[in-house]
Order: sequence, then C-alpha cells, then structure tokens
Amino acid sequence: MKNDPTIPSDARFETRAIHIGQDWRSETGAVIPPIYMTSTFETGNPGGFDYTRSGNPNYRNLQATLASLENAKHATVFASGVSSITAIVFSLKAGDTIVSEQNIYGATYRLFERVLRRFGIRIEYLDLAEPENHGRIAAMKPALVWLESPTNPLLKILDIRAIADAAHSAGSTVAMDNTFASSLLQQPLDLGADLSQLSTTKYTNGHSDCLGGVVCTNSDEWQEKMIFAQKALGLQPSPFDAWLVSRGTKTQAVRMRQHCDNALELARRLESRRGVKSVRHPFLPSHPQHELAKKQMRGGSGMMLADFGLSYDDTLKFIRRLRLFTQAESLGGIESLVAHPASMTHASIPKETREATGITDGLVRFSVGIEHVEDLWNDIEQALHGG
Repeated sequence: MKNDPTIPSDARFETRAIHIGQDWRSETGAVIPPIYMTSTFETGNPGGFDYTRSGNPNYRNLQATLASLENAKHATVFASGVSSITAIVFSLKAGDTIVSEQNIYGATYRLFERVLRRFGIRIEYLDLAEPENHGRIAAMKPALVWLESPTNPLLKILDIRAIADAAHSAGSTVAMDNTFASSLLQQPLDLGADLSQLSTTKYTNGHSDCLGGVVCTNSDEWQEKMIFAQKALGLQPSPFDAWLVSRGTKTQAVRMRQHCDNALELARRLESRRGVKSVRHPFLPSHPQHELAKKQMRGGSGMMLADFGLSYDDTLKFIRRLRLFTQAESLGGIESLVAHPASMTHASIPKETREATGITDGLVRFSVGIEHVEDLWNDIEQALHGG
C-alpha cells in the first residue's frame, strides 16, 4: 500500500489524504467512491470480495489511505479503536507478558485487567517516560510492549525509538497507540514501532459521527494476524463508517493545524493566569518532555490538561458552566469537548491507581476544537468566574 503509481511518489500528506484510496468508481465516474452497503457479493467478482465481514471496497479504500499516511505497508480497519486494540492483543497466548506504559486509555486498561488476565496473560506497568525503566523491559521478556504517546490523559511523551530499541533487543513487538498524536503529527513506524494503532473515531475522522479503528504495520506476519482478527473475531466496521472516516481523513491536515494552534494558545494563557495550579500541553516549554515532543511530533495536538486547584465537586461545577466545551467523552472532533478523567474516561481505574499516576480529582481534560480561539478563551474565563 505504500506505492500508488497514479500518485506522484513525492506527494505530501495533504495530497495523499485526498487522492489515495479512491478505487471502485470507474464505472460511473463518481468523484467520490460510493458506499457499498452490502453484506455479500456475487462469487467471481473482479475484486475478489465475498462477504463484508472479510472485506468491502470501502475498507480497502480507507486502508490504502491510512497505510500511506502512516508510512506503512499495510493497514487493517476495525469497528472502533477498542476493536483494533482487541485485534492486536488477541494474537497473544496464555503465558505471554505485556509490558505497558502505566498511563493508558481507561478502556485499554479495562481490557488488559478484566479480560486478558482471565486468559492467562500477564501485564506489567512501567513509567516508560523514565529512561531508566527501559532497561527493565528485557528482564520481563514481553511478547508485546504497549505504548501511548502522548498518553491519555496525562500527555506524557515517550521516547518511541529508545523504547523500541530496548524492546527489540528482547525480541518483543512494539505496539503504539497513535490516537492522541494523529497520523499527521507522528508516524510511529518511522520511529521504530512495529504496529501503529489509532482510534479513527478521533482525529482521523474528526467529526464525531462514527466509530472506527486501524492497525498499520510493515510486517506481513502481523498483517495476516490483523486480517484474521477482522474476520474471525467479527471486528469489522460498517461500510458507511469506513466511508465517513475516508471522508474525514481528507481534511485531517487542515483540521489538525487549527487544533494544534488553538490548544497551544489556550495552554499558554492558562499557564499565565493567576490561580491555575498546573497546565500541560506537549509544546509548552514547561512540559517535562517538551524537547522530545518537538523531536517526535510535527505539532502538539489539540489535547490540553489543566488543574485549577479545585475540589472534585467544584471541578465538576466548573465543567458544567462551560458553554462551548461540551462535557463528553471522546476527543478529536471539530467541536471542543471537556472531560473529567476521574469520573469519566478513567473512572474504571481504582482511585489509588489513578492518583498514583497523576490523575487527580481536580484534573480537567480539554479536547480543543477548531472554533475561534477567542470565543473558547472567553468561555473558559466565564466558567472560572462562576458563569
């Protein structure tokens, strides 16, 4: 999927996002490929399709696009981000070990703790933002090393190449959740990861109107595992959702630039505002891994954290006074969202575990949209002043 002879070999991200993955339209001349809302196909068709659970033109188009944008040989699409995570981890067997970054998406943690452990898979958590912990990977001999960068929700930045080198020396596969960064800002495979996984629900689609996931890889062996998981575990998306993600991907670059600009500007203003306890954004100089973020990423993304020094209840009151930031889970849409990790995205993680990793009761997670930044700033100000 890396090479498409109809597209210039040096085409940039923006051009590839629009022009790669446009098959199955020659019969009509449609500028945009149609939605193939069918469960089954007549045997012997030129595309080799048989049943949508194991393949559909909309899947193939999206897979071609995302493989190109992630600089990958292969991509396999799934019904959701969690489906794509499931596809990876269900390739493991009883007795295998996963070494995971300790600050991960709540649904990933739930899958690890409440599902995989029942199947005899061991999970060890490390603070992989600390270089001294990289050397511990070899001793644990994991089958899989699971990374997020930036992490959810603390926005820690991990040195992907250094961790991949340590993991590969132990014979481990490195899987990287690239959701918070997006394909525009970071290509994990170029940094040494074996698998790049995204919830395409988020920045890839960008419009909060469908679910999706993808796993990208340069490994033929892992691609076969992903195709098998898509079919055997029933993890496939709907053709309509795949079409929606394809549509959203075409504007990813212009959206991501505005997300990045807005989030960084709000973070700068909040950091200088009296009474704000802490602010975190990867491209703020105060971020503990700021230089690494600038080295690995083309922008800081649209995610921002703030602790206003409020109690659990007062934090929720602040959130509910916001008017342009909708209180909701998820992220990466054109609209701004706000979440309280302790009661929402990470509520499934025990309180002592949350707080040990820095997810306090006063922490607020902003998914900054592409609205005008002055309107967003005014909304935060009025909420801080009591509405």
